[in-house]
Amino acid sequence: MTSPPPTPRATAVDILCLWATTHNSIDLLFHSAIEGLADIDRGLVKTLVYGVLRQKEHLDHIIRTFSKHPLRKMKPRTLMTLRIGVYQLLFLNRIPESAAVNATVNTLKAAGQPAWLIGFANGILRAIARGRATLPSPEQTAAASPPILNHPAWLIERWQAAFGAETARAICISNNVEPPLTLRVNSRRSSRAALKALMEKTGIVVRNGRFSPLSLIVETFPGSIAGLPGYEQGNFQVQDEAAQLATPLVGPLPARCRVLDGCAGLGGKTSHLAEMLPPDGGIVAVEPDARRSRLLGENLRRLGHNDAVQAVRSDLRAFAATRPQPFDAVLIDAPCSGTGVIRRQPDIRWNRQPEELATYQQTQTHLLEIAAGLLKPGGILVYATCSLEPEENSEVVRLFLERCPLFSVEGTAPLLPESARRLADASGFFRPNPADGLDGFFAARLVRCRNL
Repeated sequence: MTSPPPTPRATAVDILCLWATTHNSIDLLFHSAIEGLADIDRGLVKTLVYGVLRQKEHLDHIIRTFSKHPLRKMKPRTLMTLRIGVYQLLFLNRIPESAAVNATVNTLKAAGQPAWLIGFANGILRAIARGRATLPSPEQTAAASPPILNHPAWLIERWQAAFGAETARAICISNNVEPPLTLRVNSRRSSRAALKALMEKTGIVVRNGRFSPLSLIVETFPGSIAGLPGYEQGNFQVQDEAAQLATPLVGPLPARCRVLDGCAGLGGKTSHLAEMLPPDGGIVAVEPDARRSRLLGENLRRLGHNDAVQAVRSDLRAFAATRPQPFDAVLIDAPCSGTGVIRRQPDIRWNRQPEELATYQQTQTHLLEIAAGLLKPGGILVYATCSLEPEENSEVVRLFLERCPLFSVEGTAPLLPESARRLADASGFFRPNPADGLDGFFAARLVRCRNL
């Protein structure tokens, strides 16, 4: 007799337990665990897993109030089960109280846990359910002293030093809320007005983004991205407004230009570059990872950019060793700590350690130095990260300029739309953060001297 498939709540508990012991990327753990689930169940699993990671400290505060047993002495499965149960009770109003408690407790039964432990979890969840009308909200615990901001202390302290206490708090609060689904219109195949009309025709509520002229925000859509109107036709790419604004910093591009995307990833910025290309221009997109390289190719085909982009599975050092013809512009969207995209990848806050920043900086500086050797005189080098940390951003630029004195910083504001120019700082860097309602990002435009 075959065993029944795992329930969404059991799958969510399993993912969180595996994350707690490995601290692997929650995105990878999630995608590997949901292959056999229906779309509606996948949605619930993601809501539970990512929601628990966003509100972990707040949930623990509530559990601690009702449990005589210290959280630090609980086994990971017990604690994760309680967190998932409390998250449903406090944050998912559409789930009936009985389902939130019973179905969650049943995951312990299915896992063969002892009767006393099942009773312990059941008692705590039922007590929280009875008293939830009097429990503090996340906004109240965030305003308490000391505040509960669902971020490690070292990260909060860094942001307070860099941005001030008020902005640091706003960044944390933004990171604790599920971000909107943001699309970038493929300007070669549609327009923002046309795509918006197509979405609204099928009853999907969308609005224009605040900063990027190509952006649309999808208010509510319960299905998968591939189910959105225009997806199969390549009318859009999922991309936050911050990333949408960074790519045009390479422009304006000359006719018959050669452009290099040195860290192409899944191709969000590669495809945007393809839409910016003048006649007879071309792009080389370099990506070493097999999975990302495959998805890069799929995205380029869907968006209709195959002819304009040559995808190369290689790292930048190996590609540079082939001595390619010099490029007019190079984009380096470097590997980084990702502290600017915590609202999308909530495990980052719990996985990172401050000592890792030096390692990232070393890699980032090395990538820039390789990229510098691939540029024509007068060429443009755009350096970008999705990090908020100065070690990975302005410090990398400073180190690069010391080692490569033929380059200088050119301000980003003139290349940003009027609506986004305030996101450029006094040093000329593009620097939005989650308090602005965007992903945290950094970009610098570096120009190589023409005369040497």
